[in-house]
Amino acid sequence: MKRKPVGAFFDFDKTLLDVESPKLGIRYMWERHMISFAYVLKIIFANFFYSRNYISDETMARLMLTFYKNKPLELFETGSKDYYHEIIKPHLAPNIVNKVHEHREADHILVLVSAGIRYLLKPVAKDLGFDYLLCTDLEKGSNGLLTGKPQGPVCSDTNKKRLASRLADDLDMDLLRSYAYGNHHSDIPMLEMVGNPHAVEPNDVLRKVALERNWPILTYR
Repeated sequence: MKRKPVGAFFDFDKTLLDVESPKLGIRYMWERHMISFAYVLKIIFANFFYSRNYISDETMARLMLTFYKNKPLELFETGSKDYYHEIIKPHLAPNIVNKVHEHREADHILVLVSAGIRYLLKPVAKDLGFDYLLCTDLEKGSNGLLTGKPQGPVCSDTNKKRLASRLADDLDMDLLRSYAYGNHHSDIPMLEMVGNPHAVEPNDVLRKVALERNWPILTYR
């Protein structure tokens, strides 16, 4: 009897990437006068509460998305490949990228799971050989411009697990033999769904859970 396939689910920000990608993006756009001072202040203020676990991943993501209101998606898609190679790729965590390579060599199904936006993550998934990308899509209005809201759910918190579980069911994965990697306590639902969860440079809440459950704790390097 053929064995069921094994999956390897990777979070992106501060897991596969050693920083929060929105910080890189905001700095990049600020230097090019693409964002307002008011928007930056709003995100700094929200991040203060997010870093102290007072607001959720989803709330933070929805605030970030307001930047895109009344802008054309094509404006961002055009330069996404260059942006990845210039800004994002230097911050990929070597140790976690090695895990991606190990899983690919083992013929595991690679899945990138992130609250991040599709146009930013597609070059990452393609470059590293991911089979599937589960992420957040941007909503377009009737005028063809972005609304500043997600199309469908933000891929974070329990939505991350729900989307990953749906894909696992569709592919008939053996979740007991599968792997998952995350850094934040919001990743716990996804980590719990597999037999081989890994905490990557975890925050305090996830570190406590990982130690209690004997989950491996990985570093970026």
